[in-house]
Amino acid sequence: MNGFVLGTWLESELNMQREGLKLPGAFNLAHNVNEPDQVSSLIDRLASFRGRIRRQADAPPHGGFRGYVADPDDHAWEIAFNRHGGSTSEAW
Repeated sequence: MNGFVLGTWLESELNMQREGLKLPGAFNLAHNVNEPDQVSSLIDRLASFRGRIRRQADAPPHGGFRGYVADPDDHAWEIAFNRHGGSTSEAW
């Protein structure tokens, strides 16, 4: 599927920096980038197009680098670098 990955999560793990998710149908999206410094720059770019930053990029305890942004329709996006994974697509 050309790098596409579909993952399922328990409802309790789905929050991704959002309050009051509407169920059923709540979902989160993720976009992986090729380098750690692309995480912050993509989050800033999305914010310049009316995205709302939910969490600035940082390094979680399990490794990698990630941050969260909501698009104008309030869909939650995780922007992440994972040294064990690749980019799902080029940055928007």
